[in-house]
Amino acid sequence: MGFPVKLQCVLCGKEYDPQRVKYTCPVCGQDGTLDVLYDYDEVSRILTRESLKKDPTPSLWRYEPLLPVINSKNIPSLMVGWTPLYESKRVAEKYGVSKVFIKDDGRNPTGSLKDRASAVGVAKALDFKYTTVACASTGNAASSLSGFAAVAGLPSFIFVPEKAPEAKVAQLLVYGATVVLVQGDYSDAFNLAAAAIERYGWYNRNCAINPYLVEGKKTSALEIAEQLGWQVPDRVFISVGDGCCIGGLYKGFWDLLNLGFIDHMPKIVGVQAENASPIYEAFKAGAERVLFGFVDTVADSISVGAPKNWAKALRAVRKSNGDMVTVSDEEILSAIPEMARATGVFGEPAGAAAYAGFRKMATQGQLDRDETVAIVVTGNGLKDIQNARKAAGKPLSVAPDIEAFEKLLQSDAAISL
Repeated sequence: MGFPVKLQCVLCGKEYDPQRVKYTCPVCGQDGTLDVLYDYDEVSRILTRESLKKDPTPSLWRYEPLLPVINSKNIPSLMVGWTPLYESKRVAEKYGVSKVFIKDDGRNPTGSLKDRASAVGVAKALDFKYTTVACASTGNAASSLSGFAAVAGLPSFIFVPEKAPEAKVAQLLVYGATVVLVQGDYSDAFNLAAAAIERYGWYNRNCAINPYLVEGKKTSALEIAEQLGWQVPDRVFISVGDGCCIGGLYKGFWDLLNLGFIDHMPKIVGVQAENASPIYEAFKAGAERVLFGFVDTVADSISVGAPKNWAKALRAVRKSNGDMVTVSDEEILSAIPEMARATGVFGEPAGAAAYAGFRKMATQGQLDRDETVAIVVTGNGLKDIQNARKAAGKPLSVAPDIEAFEKLLQSDAAISL
């Protein structure tokens, strides 16, 4: 059982009783996303470094006292979280930093970091006694919700842009979700989902609206800190679309600071695609708000022109003394095979974008040689095979004859034995 005591607006700072306010700040509207705050003294009685050391739970529920679920019986059975954190000495040496760690969140049940949010979201839907859940998504949040809703026995309605990758749509259908392909972009899907949720009284899984979803995503930060023996990295790179994942990273490290588990906040670096960078533009301009615009990128999971959780994203970068960087589609695609061949982690375009952002800052001399870096890979490469094939090149073709194969070896300069 968690100990959530109040909700606080990230814009105006006004506090609310969780029993009275459901989603966003009544004063600031949808832009007024809420933080879930806890009785940290009570949490610290139960959750300690020593208790975690003895806890064999291989999932995010090892942090249950710091999560907002009221009834433990509502926790879905799928094992989510406690994903690997790999050190890559090859990447560190190549790009001139002390250490590089890769957090592989593509290892979650439906293949993305979004499973952390859906696990908490479905449990909260049951806490609040909802019978149907719904969300809008560019793909990963949708497939994640459909999987966790299926396990919990809840019907789900999923609204995705009609151009969502086929692999992600296939996941939705396999899990039994009612899938609605919306003729338009993510903003159109979001707006239609919001209207349907209000009309039919479904539980809203949209992470930028529902404050409890970011609480699931923050567990990636909790794990990074614990897996590194509570010595947090100097910088953490993560791709940014709607702003929820980077907001979750900040909230996780902030909670750990409040509990005294860590002694400083790592610099959080948000990575956006060049043609989908409204939060980056606002950050670089020193703006208080984000201006929305047209987007066009191969990284569908961060292809968001009207981010809903922009306030938490900007806070994460500014309060952590972090930074933001943009990468081109070409840089994203080239990062997919490079990261896979150097670290063994196969990321979808949005996941590889974080690696591309690290690579760009390193080669431009923006990182110090003594820095320790963590890179969060938010989604599995099998989510988008079409772009992975584009990035990796073509296979060889040969007749089933050893002489023909030898000729192929002799003629192809790219082959080395």
